Amino acid sequence: RDISGVRASTIRLVRDSLDLIDDAFRNDPAVTSLFIDLLKAPYTLVSQLTRMRRYGVLGRYIPEFGQVIGQMQHDLFHIYTVDAHTMMVIRNMRRLHYRSSQEKFPIACECVKNLPKIELLYIAGIFHDIGKGRGGDHSELGARDVVGFCERHRLSTADTELVEWLVRVHLLMSSTAQRKDINDPLVINAFAKEVKTRERLDYLYALTVADINATNPTLWNSWRATLMRQLYMATRAALERGLDAPLGRKQVIDETTEKALALLAARGVSAERARSLWDHPDQEFFLQHNAEQIAAVTQAIDGHDLDSGPLVIVRDSLADEATEGATEIFLFTRDQPGLFASSVMAIDQLGLSIHDAHIHTSQNGNCFNTYVVLDESNQPVASERQRAALAEALREMLSDTSPGPQLTRRRVPRRLKHFQWPAEAFLTNEPGLPYSTLRIFATDRPGLLARLGKLFVELGVDVHNAKIATLGERVEDVFHITDTERRPITDAAHIESITRAIRERLDRDIYEADRL
Repeated sequence: RDISGVRASTIRLVRDSLDLIDDAFRNDPAVTSLFIDLLKAPYTLVSQLTRMRRYGVLGRYIPEFGQVIGQMQHDLFHIYTVDAHTMMVIRNMRRLHYRSSQEKFPIACECVKNLPKIELLYIAGIFHDIGKGRGGDHSELGARDVVGFCERHRLSTADTELVEWLVRVHLLMSSTAQRKDINDPLVINAFAKEVKTRERLDYLYALTVADINATNPTLWNSWRATLMRQLYMATRAALERGLDAPLGRKQVIDETTEKALALLAARGVSAERARSLWDHPDQEFFLQHNAEQIAAVTQAIDGHDLDSGPLVIVRDSLADEATEGATEIFLFTRDQPGLFASSVMAIDQLGLSIHDAHIHTSQNGNCFNTYVVLDESNQPVASERQRAALAEALREMLSDTSPGPQLTRRRVPRRLKHFQWPAEAFLTNEPGLPYSTLRIFATDRPGLLARLGKLFVELGVDVHNAKIATLGERVEDVFHITDTERRPITDAAHIESITRAIRERLDRDIYEADRL
């Protein structure tokens, strides 16, 4: 208890004696019990694990960890070696106990307080990336490794199954939040069935938040925090309802519609008038927006004449915490060819990055489009004055009858030039859906979405929904598209021509941008 550090002579003795850490040592019940006690310790866990890593003890005690010490990760998504990243994950987990983290990570802090066995979270943190560099799926490799560790340390079957699951699915929550439509109850129901219990949800959320923030400081922004919170709260509600009583899409749409009508009635807009303004937009419109958003937009539409130009509303997205949120740009205008391209190019010219986009069209050809954006600092547009100026600038740009906005030529940041992959594009169709799904994987660059919008016009592709995910230097964007007659694209030759054109154009663009 009085020890304040480790002398240099002791460190030398430790390093000279590492060969004593053999299988017999690793399986000694007294040793394994001490290691679990260390993970349960209320203080200095990170300091002791860091010392063990530095002196070579941790890599000998957990041989799989020894294989990733100093291992580089050749991307910009991870900026630390695997072992350094792992220590950062454990440090972040510990910080979730601190009052200073409450404001930035309120839900994660609550989750950590509710965990019955905090040491299981730390074990998952140690093993979540331990399978990297061996080929194959590192999550599956790490899950197999952690089972052996748990058995060696005499964890119960239930605890072993929990930790194995955490390691195996440690990317699931972030990928669901960033790549899927978490407003869709079908997505939430499927995620809840995988999670199964509130306890497992709390463990997974805490692991995911610690992992993202240990990967790259720029990855955690206000919009990503919002997505994670929404997924957590929606899943928790689904678990509380019971997995045998999931919400359906129609039920959610009906409930949202009725709530919006009630809000509008209180503001003097009748149900009949509201429904005539909506004119049966896509059902997705009532999934992607809550009742308050729909009521506010409908009230604004009620007083707007489209003959005078498009209606542009710029507002903060609704967020429960001060560190969450983004800026929403709502556009109400008549449908026209290339509207998505014109919109994203105009937004790009104003120095904003688009993180989500939803395009809805009513039966009479009016568009209800929403773009979620952040500024160049990855923050929402700050002031009311700035939002008003942004709305006016977009209104003028989209009202201009001259040729649409031009692509802005920008230099590719130096750090991105060294991490380039060939673009990939996949176009698929699922039975019963009124659209095709286009997935694009490419190297990030300034103005990428604007370039895609322009290319979609050239290819005769209409965009109905977009999910934008930027992961380090990589983008993984998903678009729901149709042809110009609003039909899914199913012809094999047409699919091949579209995907080939996207790959070739994006690869050529990054090459040309690299020469600037």
